Amino acid sequence: MLEEKNNLPNHIAIIPDGNRRWAKERGMEPWEGHEEGAKNTENLVRFALENGVNCITFWGSSLDNLTKRPLIEKKALLDIYGRYFKKLMEGKEIHEHETRINIIGRWEEQFPESLKNILKEGIEKTKNYKKKVLNFMLAYGGDDEMIRAVQKILDNCERGMSVTAETIKNNLMTKDLPKVDYLIRTGGEPHLSAGFMMWDTADSQLYFSEDMYPDFGPEKFKEALDEYARRQRRFGK
Repeated sequence: MLEEKNNLPNHIAIIPDGNRRWAKERGMEPWEGHEEGAKNTENLVRFALENGVNCITFWGSSLDNLTKRPLIEKKALLDIYGRYFKKLMEGKEIHEHETRINIIGRWEEQFPESLKNILKEGIEKTKNYKKKVLNFMLAYGGDDEMIRAVQKILDNCERGMSVTAETIKNNLMTKDLPKVDYLIRTGGEPHLSAGFMMWDTADSQLYFSEDMYPDFGPEKFKEALDEYARRQRRFGK
C-alpha cells in the first residue's frame, strides 16, 4: 500500500513496453511475453484502484502492432485481450470501486466481431460508474488521433470560426478524459511513441523504468508514484 496518497496524480498513463524483449531474453515466443504483460496489467489495475488512483490508461496496442506484426502473434494478442477482459469484468475490483471502462482507438475497425462484443459488453456494464475510470487504448496511435481530429474540425468548421484548445480537445478520441498528470513508460527506452496522447500529455511528468513491462509490478509502480510525490510542479513559473 502507498504510504502517501495526498500527492497522487489524478490521471496516470502507462506505455507498457518490453513484452516481446522480455520473452526473447527467456527463449519464449513473443505472445508469451504479451501473456505475462496481461497478467501484470491485472495486478497494476488492482493496485491502482485500491490505492486511490482516479483515472488510469494503458496503451494496449498501436495500429502498427495490429497491421505489421506476424499473423500468429496478432491472433494470440487478440485472444489475450478477450480472455483477460472477461476476467477483469468477472472480478470484483471493477464493480466494488465503481470503475467505468473506456476502450479508445480504432478497435472497432480492426477487431473480430466476437472480441468487439466482449469489449462492448464491458463498456455497457460499467457505463454508469462514476468513481474511477480505466482506459485501454487499442488499435490506437496518437498521430492518427490528431489527424482525425483536424479532419473533423475541417469537415465541420464554418467561415470565420476560431479554432481553440477546446475545439481540438472536443474532437479527440480522448475528449472525455482529463489531462495526463503522469506518463510512465517501461522497457528501458526513454522516448515516446507515435505521438501517444500528444495533446493530453503536453504538461505530463515523465517516468522511464528500466524494467520490461512484465517485471514492472505493483512494487515498481509504487516506486514510480513515490517519485511523483517527491517532485515539485512549476508549470513554467
